[in-house]
This record gives sequence, C-alpha cells and structure tokens, in this order.
Amino acid sequence: MGPNTDGWLEDTRASYDTVAASYADLTRHLLDETPEERAVLALFADLVRAQGGGPVADVGCGTGRITAHLRQLGTDVFGIDLSPGMIGMARRDHPGLRFDLGSMTNLALADGSMAGLVAWYSLIHIPDDEIGLVLEHFQRVLRPGGPLLLGFHVGDESQLMTHGYGGHQMNLRVHRRQHSQMRTWLEDAGFIVEASRTLTSAESKLGGIILARRQVC
Repeated sequence: MGPNTDGWLEDTRASYDTVAASYADLTRHLLDETPEERAVLALFADLVRAQGGGPVADVGCGTGRITAHLRQLGTDVFGIDLSPGMIGMARRDHPGLRFDLGSMTNLALADGSMAGLVAWYSLIHIPDDEIGLVLEHFQRVLRPGGPLLLGFHVGDESQLMTHGYGGHQMNLRVHRRQHSQMRTWLEDAGFIVEASRTLTSAESKLGGIILARRQVC
C-alpha cells in the first residue's frame, strides 16, 4: 500500500523516526563532497549579515548538519524538524545548538522574526497543494528583504519511497519540481527570486537551488 494521502505528515514523521540514526551516519559528511553547495550556503550567510544579522531558521533540519555548518559560518541559526528521531540525532551530534520539534505547515514563529530561512531538501515531501501554505508561513516569519534558500530535487515526477538510508522501511513520497514551478509558487507567496541553478552532486543526482528574498513591501 502507498502512503496515506490524508496523513502524509504522519507518514513523513514515522519514516524519518525509523531511519534517523542511519540517516545521520550516511549524510554527516555530504557537505565535504559538495563545494558548490558550501559556496551557496556561504553566500546565504553573507546576505544575512549584510541585512544586519539575526536569527535564522533551518526548517526541516533533519539531523542538523546544515544547521551546524551555518553556525560555523557565523549565523545565529537553529533547527526545526517534524521528526522527534531526527531532532534527537541533531541534539546528540550538535549539543551546543538549538533544535525544536515543529512542522513547516504550521510554523510556530512570530511574524517578521527571522533574518533568514533555509529549507534544504525539506520541501521534497510536501504535496503540491500544500506548498503554497508552507511558503506563506516562510514569508510571514521572515523580515522584509530577508533571504530564503531552497534546495530541492529537479524533475516532474513523484516517487513512492518504501526503503532508504540503510534499507529501513519508509512510507512517503519524494516530489521533484522544475525551477519554473518553484519560481511561480515563490512569487505567488510574496518572494522575489534572485538566483537559481541546477547541479549534480553528492546531495542530489539533479538538484535545484533557489535564492529568494521576501518582498520589502
């Protein structure tokens, strides 16, 4: 059976709880193999500083590897994830950082409180009809002009994922999107897209990166 389409959040949470320890082991050093992604993250950190700094949310942080890297780049970053198992691994591996349990579909952050926001390959399980809601939350919590950095898989198909990260059972869908669709969703939510590119790396066989900003007015 495929995932429960009425309970995709529960499927996502349960799947990542199951693979959390293996996921941490298998992805811990991916940034060492992805210089272009490191350069994009460094640019994002520079943009946050240029705007005066402030708190940055890594939404869908998983086991915290991007959160930790952004902290090394000098940002005041914390992580949010749906999965208690992933948050547990993040707190274990990065004990000096803050990690909160939460959902990007109901982001419990104050309006205009974030200097920047990252969603690094964390929109890939959000169904098309929920993307607009998620991006509205991102727009709401970002300061005017605040940068948003997205990583995602490029393509047109949605694939059922039944096993992963060491062969553990999973039950969720991976959605691939084109840059044009992502750009439309972002603009509809009140963002200005400043840069985008497609690349192949250890992060993704065909990965997309978009840098956008919340409109100032």
